[in-house]
Amino acid sequence: MRCPHLPDGFDFTDPDLLQDRVPHPEFALMRQTAPVWWCTQPANISGFGDEGYWVVTRHADVKYVSTHPELFSSNTNTAVIRFNETISRDQIEVQKLIMLNMDPPEHTRVRQIVQRGFTPRAVRSLEQALRARARSIVETAHAAAAGAGADGSFDFVTNIAVELPLQAIAELIGVPQEDRSKIFDWSNKMAAYDDPEYAITEEVGAEAAMEIVAYSMNLAAARKECPAQDIVSQLVAAEGEGNLSSDEFGFFVILLAVAGNETTRNAISHGMHAFLTHPEQWELYKRERPKTTAEEIVRWATPVVSFQRTATQDVELGGQRIKKGERVGLFYSSANNDPEVFDAPEAFDITRDPNPHLGFGGGGPHFCLGKSLAVMEIDLIFNAIADVLPDLRLLEDPRRLRSAWLNGIKQLQVSASAVS
Repeated sequence: MRCPHLPDGFDFTDPDLLQDRVPHPEFALMRQTAPVWWCTQPANISGFGDEGYWVVTRHADVKYVSTHPELFSSNTNTAVIRFNETISRDQIEVQKLIMLNMDPPEHTRVRQIVQRGFTPRAVRSLEQALRARARSIVETAHAAAAGAGADGSFDFVTNIAVELPLQAIAELIGVPQEDRSKIFDWSNKMAAYDDPEYAITEEVGAEAAMEIVAYSMNLAAARKECPAQDIVSQLVAAEGEGNLSSDEFGFFVILLAVAGNETTRNAISHGMHAFLTHPEQWELYKRERPKTTAEEIVRWATPVVSFQRTATQDVELGGQRIKKGERVGLFYSSANNDPEVFDAPEAFDITRDPNPHLGFGGGGPHFCLGKSLAVMEIDLIFNAIADVLPDLRLLEDPRRLRSAWLNGIKQLQVSASAVS
């Protein structure tokens, strides 16, 4: 293996690194010189008590690992590549109840049940309500900006990006709209434990997860007692007949709250930033509204920088011998910029087609169940922005989330008023 020229101690899961930037130059170096590379870590810094993990950076290799669950397990150490040194193994084990961290055949059983809520018909049934909600969200932000003073400034993340994903989840599972702020708060606490600004500990994150489980179990119990025309009733009303138990439903809602809410919110935030720093693309979008836009936003943003798998046996990948039990990091941010797959990957191009990005996963059993819903949300919110706030301006660089595996934006200050 050729030795890449990285600084001593460089770690692609360092939350300080990802708070500053996505390390695209280093990813490019790895793809060229060491596409499967062992990253040494201090003992237990990630919560796993081992000495490091394999960094997988090429599109083809990420796809291979993703589509071979018999060789690379999501369950052994979960899909989260780095917790922190304070987490206990028992806390990691609890997370295996989430579908993201299951392997076949248990994953297959649970996914076959929950995918009832994500059929094309089920997703289309939400479109009219979500279109109206997207328009209302942007109009409310516009009105607030108009009252904010001469510059019309506001935070795009809190005023626009967070709202539609939350409302989509509420619409999908029948959560009252007035409770959406609870889901937002709980999901933030689960995902933001690496960011000192939020002062969130592993314990607080675990408590937030249990709050979601408890809330969801109560919702499931109510639907069992009195079924309604919603996905909750479909998933839980006939337990024992191929449906979810109440606790399984609770852990499914945790997955929605993080994998559905956090990722779509960050895709929308990064998408707006991309448009405002590539004004020719924003003009093109306002003029033509290409259907390829949402997929390029997801490729460009890649809200999940990486997930991991654990080798179930000795296996060779990219010319390297990976031993049974070693962790393997799938770096989607790198795969989505692989020049072997994408022409000019450094360009933000909303007409890119085809666009075989891995922003929804690398295929296989864990390919994102909610892809169609996420694409719909992105399309709806940017159509509304283009109609209501076509002259948005960027006022400041985005403030990034400190995280080991999320490409998150905490704040994006924009102005709704045109330049005078």
